[in-house]
Amino acid sequence: MAVATVAALLAALGGGLWLAARRFVGSRAQRLQGSADSGLMRGKTVLITGANSGLGRATAAELLRMGARVIMGCRDRARAEAAAGQLRRELDQAEGPRPDARAAGELVVKELDLASLRSVRAFCQELLQEEPRLDVLINNAGIFQCPYAKTEDGFEMQFGVNHLGHFLLTHLLLGLLKNSAPSRIVVVSSKLYKYGDINFEDLNSEQSYNKSFCYSRSKLANILFTRELARRLEGTNVTVNVLHPGIVRTNLGRHINIPLLVKPLFNLVSWAFFKTPAEGAQTSIFLASSPEIEGVSGKYFGDCKEEELLPKAVDELVARKLWDISEVMVGILK
Repeated sequence: MAVATVAALLAALGGGLWLAARRFVGSRAQRLQGSADSGLMRGKTVLITGANSGLGRATAAELLRMGARVIMGCRDRARAEAAAGQLRRELDQAEGPRPDARAAGELVVKELDLASLRSVRAFCQELLQEEPRLDVLINNAGIFQCPYAKTEDGFEMQFGVNHLGHFLLTHLLLGLLKNSAPSRIVVVSSKLYKYGDINFEDLNSEQSYNKSFCYSRSKLANILFTRELARRLEGTNVTVNVLHPGIVRTNLGRHINIPLLVKPLFNLVSWAFFKTPAEGAQTSIFLASSPEIEGVSGKYFGDCKEEELLPKAVDELVARKLWDISEVMVGILK
């Protein structure tokens, strides 16, 4: 057992050193390439849910550097304000004195709790009153494998936040997105959708609850929602695409219990083989900003490339039924 542990540690350390070298070269290449697109998003407004940490924060940082006006929709306003302040300082340090003071974008912090339909409605009402346009909506926030809990409105927490909260948010902002067209919607899902199924008899997981399965189901719902929304948005010049970021080192896994003795090895392995938030955010950034996918809609991406989906994720009948039921659950009147 001791020999196997040492071997695993050495393998992880070797992988970590290799990855560190690769990332050093890759990050340098990204910085050199990034200088050409620093103004790509200038004049555009982007809303990112869950933008104060992890993938959302990394996405906000890059789009801000590209010149976007970034609205951070976050549950904890104090943490979001702290993250925004840090992002501004990092940008100033990275770019130094700029001849064009407007080269970088603007950060706006707004409170948004996706576990509360009341909060979603209040957020959208305020945003619609204050913002004349919305060019990109990035549905990024998520909860991962939490113990069983319910949202303010009585929905199973993962399904309620990851799917229903974003479903209502997108619905309420569609008018502004259409008026701002060409505009984009980006939905962050996960490869773990493969292990989920839509059980219409127990969407609220009251008959049984498995935190891994319920996360996968919410991510499958994200994909089905994206495809049905793309169908409904044909001809509007508003596109919607969904992505998986890969395995990323974020606080999303805070509900996973790792034995104390295993944590050092897990941390080493995750450092060696998991993506950094900046790396994981690349597909979100690509879908939000790249001219290459102008007009592309209803597709599933990973590592900035289109990927195929399992049959259950492209089932149009299930997608339409999920849409209809979701409308009822969030109280949308037809």
